[in-house]
Amino acid sequence: MTPGENGALPDAIRVERVAKSFGAVTALVDVSLHLAQGEVLGLVGDNGAGKSTLIKILTGFMRPDTGRIFVNGEEVTIHSVDHARSLGIDTVYQDLALVPALSVAHNMFLKRELTKGFGPIKWLDNRQMRKRAREYIEDIGISTLRSVSAEVATLSGGQRQAIAIARSVHSGATTLLLDEPLAAMGAREGKLILDLIRELKQRGDVSMIVIAHNYLQVFEVADRVNLLRNGSIAFDRRTAETSVDELTQLVASEYRRGA
Repeated sequence: MTPGENGALPDAIRVERVAKSFGAVTALVDVSLHLAQGEVLGLVGDNGAGKSTLIKILTGFMRPDTGRIFVNGEEVTIHSVDHARSLGIDTVYQDLALVPALSVAHNMFLKRELTKGFGPIKWLDNRQMRKRAREYIEDIGISTLRSVSAEVATLSGGQRQAIAIARSVHSGATTLLLDEPLAAMGAREGKLILDLIRELKQRGDVSMIVIAHNYLQVFEVADRVNLLRNGSIAFDRRTAETSVDELTQLVASEYRRGA
């Protein structure tokens, strides 16, 4: 990655005029969005606003009908989830894609297990996976997890979310798309994830889009906030230059007009 003409690094992701329809239903209309290197962008909007469609496009689940996508300044056509991951883009969904009956360490290395042996005879290197899993977890500051040998089924919701984020970061992701990471969590669990996002933000080597319904939580960690409404970006402002009240009033005014 090289600086642009003005010396600044290119955006981690830039979306220009992306649109997507499903038959007669239009999900996205001329969406333009950007995520700077090391930035946390809060993406808010009601159900059906187009957030999930946009994330699926960025993560390679579907292709846009029109528009352009740039990753680290290079225009790309994202063909698949594996292709998105090869570009450093990974998504942590609400369901996490963790296997409850497996240990934390085995989930951290799911589908990329470490092995040892000779020639065609291989077996799992459980000791090395536990060692690296502990290092990964300590590296991003997860302090509430007692053992990487614990089954994921025994962990709290916040701990599971943290494990999924740690797995993405240490799989080489430099851009994380966090889909409702705080959904259905209490204050204590939510604080764990907010603290983890702050820790990654402080490191500066991971860019994040955080999708959430709770504006207060978004403003706690995000550098900027975008409101996606009716398939378009209706609001783009640095959090330091706006407020939860302003965003709430903007959304409420739209409801009043539609009433």
